[in-house]
Amino acid sequence: MSNNKEWSTIITPKVSWFHLNIKEIWEYRDLIWIFVRRDIVAIYKQTVLGPVWFMLGPLFTVFTYTFLFSEVAHLSTDGLPGPLFYLAGTTLWNYFNSCFNGASVTFTANAGIFGKVYFPRLVSPISMILSNLLKLSIQMFTYICFLVYFIFQPNSIIHVNYYLFLIPFVILILGGIAMGLGIIVSSFTTKYRDLSMVVGVFMTLLMYATPIMYPISAIPSIYKPFLACNPISPLVETFRFAFTGRGYFTWISFGYSFIFMIFSLLLGVFVFNRTEKTFMDTV
Repeated sequence: MSNNKEWSTIITPKVSWFHLNIKEIWEYRDLIWIFVRRDIVAIYKQTVLGPVWFMLGPLFTVFTYTFLFSEVAHLSTDGLPGPLFYLAGTTLWNYFNSCFNGASVTFTANAGIFGKVYFPRLVSPISMILSNLLKLSIQMFTYICFLVYFIFQPNSIIHVNYYLFLIPFVILILGGIAMGLGIIVSSFTTKYRDLSMVVGVFMTLLMYATPIMYPISAIPSIYKPFLACNPISPLVETFRFAFTGRGYFTWISFGYSFIFMIFSLLLGVFVFNRTEKTFMDTV
């Protein structure tokens, strides 16, 4: 008997190191949303307050920063109220940090699934980026509540401006950088596990090199070029500038962050594809 069946899908190994099949990822969009729902439920399952923790955590951090850096150390906040200044930085940093940490364990955390069933491996980090948008949206709501309160205070210097239209691009670029760097780290940690400890130290240093607890205007001129190399800095400053009118914004620095995102994503996909072929032998 002849077999006249035609296969609807043929799975073959990637022949090129840079392989990005957008159509295939789109076909697995239902799986992406399943992973997103899994990640969200896993975070607040069996907790009393649930998603409210997304709001309380940053608030505790912000009030600690306000007390230590504004009241005790008397660091500048560009004239902005302490809670409003620090909440802007921590909101974006928490999103970046969560996305990066999730993407950086793509291979090790999903080895059991990857070894049993086929689907585009980039589905996993993409779902992580999307699931963290829920946490970001809750923290953004908290930030806007503080913003409205301080706007209506006497002698308020806060000026919301049309740069608000850049906020979706700020979030997109931030998520893209986190995903690009995260999958690069994930690719190397399949063989070199101690790299994860080095990355933890690096992320701490990166946080201090980002204007979260201080404004760029407070940095001595000799150090500003080093701070400008950090692609997260322009995004935090753009966020503050759009909502308050205070901060440092240039199209050049914003464009640098965008170019860095493209570069990190391209390099990430390249390294990711190389590791994907053999990671089950080393993970």
